[in-house]
Amino acid sequence: MLIQEELTAAFHPGMQACASTVTQYLWLIPAMPIVASGVIALLKQPRRKPAAALAIGSLGLSLLVALAALAHVVRDWTQHIAVRETVNFTWMQVGASHVELGWVLDPLAAVMMVMVCFVGLLIFIYSVGYMEHDENFTRFFCFLALFAGAMLGVVIANSLLLLFMGWELVGLTSYLLIGFWYQKPSAAAAAKKAFLTTRVGDIFFLLGMVWLFAQTGTLLFYNSGAGSMEPLALGGMLATPSALGLTAAGAIGLLIFAGAAGKSGQLPLHVWLPDAMEGPTPVSALIHAATMVAAGVYLVARVYPLMSAGIVPGGSTAALTVVTWVGAATAVFAALIAVAQNDIKRILAYSTVSQLGYMMAGLGMGGVAVGMFHLITHAFFKALLFMGAGSVIHGCHEEQDVRKMGGLRSEMPLTFPTYAVGMLALCGVPIFFSGFWSKDAILESAHGWALSHAPFYMLVFGAVLTAFYMTRQVSYVFFGTWRGHGHAHESPAVMTMPLAILAFFAMALGLIGTPAWPWFRAFLDSRAADLDMRAFAEPAWLMLLGTSTVIVVVGIGAGWLLYGSKSPAAEEPDALERALPPVWVALHNRLYVDEFYGVTVIAFYGWWARVADWLDRFVWGGVVAAVAWLFRGWAQLNRLIDVHGVDGGFDKGCDELAAGGGLISRVQSGRVQSYLRLLALAVVLLAAILFWSSRG
Repeated sequence: MLIQEELTAAFHPGMQACASTVTQYLWLIPAMPIVASGVIALLKQPRRKPAAALAIGSLGLSLLVALAALAHVVRDWTQHIAVRETVNFTWMQVGASHVELGWVLDPLAAVMMVMVCFVGLLIFIYSVGYMEHDENFTRFFCFLALFAGAMLGVVIANSLLLLFMGWELVGLTSYLLIGFWYQKPSAAAAAKKAFLTTRVGDIFFLLGMVWLFAQTGTLLFYNSGAGSMEPLALGGMLATPSALGLTAAGAIGLLIFAGAAGKSGQLPLHVWLPDAMEGPTPVSALIHAATMVAAGVYLVARVYPLMSAGIVPGGSTAALTVVTWVGAATAVFAALIAVAQNDIKRILAYSTVSQLGYMMAGLGMGGVAVGMFHLITHAFFKALLFMGAGSVIHGCHEEQDVRKMGGLRSEMPLTFPTYAVGMLALCGVPIFFSGFWSKDAILESAHGWALSHAPFYMLVFGAVLTAFYMTRQVSYVFFGTWRGHGHAHESPAVMTMPLAILAFFAMALGLIGTPAWPWFRAFLDSRAADLDMRAFAEPAWLMLLGTSTVIVVVGIGAGWLLYGSKSPAAEEPDALERALPPVWVALHNRLYVDEFYGVTVIAFYGWWARVADWLDRFVWGGVVAAVAWLFRGWAQLNRLIDVHGVDGGFDKGCDELAAGGGLISRVQSGRVQSYLRLLALAVVLLAAILFWSSRG
């Protein structure tokens, strides 16, 4: 071990030698998929098997290392040792200033790493069957591996700067994958929309990061008491006032949350996420379950000490209050829109936006464990639902309109039960589905939130809508009679086996979050988890159980009443459309948010672009043209003076001098006869002058 520490310190100056072996090698988890992506990029397009093997194999190895890291943390946790190991090193140094990067292993990072690797691995395997006939199969797995590696880089980062690097790489790869079928105008537009919308949040994130560095002198989260998320730095930020009555801690927390809102599709930056379904279905599953949208929630959880700095029992901070209200509003807003969508993936996309709102609200009111538990359970059942939707699309010959499906429960006997498990987990059906336990914890936190009960009622309403729109979707797709063209068929085993595995975890994960054995919450909070069956008899929990049961019964019952017992033709109006036409139109058009942005923000920037173009052409361009004309005139005048004045006078003098020199040169010919003639002439002239003078 000592030799290993010495070698590690030699290769990484400034690295902490006290970290365990598994922590020192934690960098391999993101590095292996990223290296695999680079190797795949060098392969020729037809090399399908090597590309898939490299991507799947690298993520499989990352999963093994992640499991070893989780086992290390769990082992120490069971021995009542709070685990947080960091490896920090100097990345660059300029004079006395230096920038440090590092990675961290703690319960939060451990569970997130395992989730991303495991769910991502199943999606990679599923992709082999889904993308089997795509001519760009190799390029797809190159981007997929890079995407997973970037997300894992975000997860292990102990530096906000390193996290931001992975964050931006996630943004790049999401752009590449959403627009993978770039020949489709809708896919290309969706990719640009996602990239530009998330950049808006990233600008605020960057500002918050710079401000944090200015306040603390470091971007490391934890560094033996000197990190930015540790008491010394937090105390300094709490003592520093900012604008609008906020402390520096509160203002920085809000700026960082703006970045998280962009990545996790929170109001008002949610508009990119539903359009992200334009990419291949495995991309949708990866984005909506394990990677990009989870990054924003994870960021809030990672900087939670900053968000909650200065909180008092029963109270909240400005940052957490904003997180709560934005999350609750997003949960209801997106659920309303999902009710009136007809594309099977778009319904799930708005469902993701809504569930991300639940996670944010859980973080704001209940803490890291509450929000993260729903993130973990949601990753499994939402990946299951998206991959199940991909199986349906594959079996229905690329059809995505739920009105043109129907009766698939008999045609797709493996996809249907697994999809039903995902749907019931998302609806929060008690007791056997993980979504119930994670959503129940959020509702419990909302019910006990001291500032207001409004978020609780909003989240309850959102849960009713969730059960309703998922029942509508399942009724259209799997019940009734077939309304499409051709004949539907089941997907191959390489696509259905991952569905079965995800369905198992969509049910089993609830066991670690029950009131009787709150293992997950205790693990993230680094406290003991005791088994106490009496928790099921507590009145508060029984009330929430009753509330959840009513939610499910009302939502699923209303959905089945309107859609389950009928099999309308594809061209017939929707039942809700017939009952409430204006409401349906508004919801179907996504409450006109995109149109609102089109006539406000986009129109403003279009106008400003035209103003900038006019300024460039006629003002700045005119100034440049005037200056150019002035200098051209000065050059012409200078040329006139130079050519006709200076050069002309000089040339004239030279000509005269040359002419005089030519005349003298004739006199100085070197002929004696000429000299004698001149001498005789001079004598004659002299005699004449003398004679003339003597007479006068």
